[in-house]
Amino acid sequence: MRFKFDDRGMTITHERQAEIAAIEQVVASVEHAQRHELVDEFVALFREDAVWTTGAGKLLLGRDAIAAFTREVLPGAMKDLIPSYEVVHVLFIRPDVAAVKVRQRYFSPDGALVAEMGEGSPLYVMSREAGRWLLTANQNTLVAADPQP
Repeated sequence: MRFKFDDRGMTITHERQAEIAAIEQVVASVEHAQRHELVDEFVALFREDAVWTTGAGKLLLGRDAIAAFTREVLPGAMKDLIPSYEVVHVLFIRPDVAAVKVRQRYFSPDGALVAEMGEGSPLYVMSREAGRWLLTANQNTLVAADPQP
């Protein structure tokens, strides 16, 4: 078995690889719920007391507030868009708490990047609750466009 190494050259154990895979599955579930506009599936990924700050800076406290907001904005939002969420870094703060950096992009049905949607750079702080990773404290940030000279 070959071991993976983190960015400090430390060996990632089998257990840690399994945790990273589980975290990646949660992010894949976010993508799936967004792509198919599945509000309840999306909301189920959050802790009851989760914090969510939208890409526009709106603060949402708790699963009920996240659900209400998502029910307003998600249906119809993905018309002609295919969202893509890619885990780019996982930092374990504790064995049961991880900061997860994500690359968020949107594509057209033919696979072309939809540049006018911009790119997102969410940060998900996730916690493992009863063996399941959940979104706990999250900031959905847009990547600033490079200024033109």
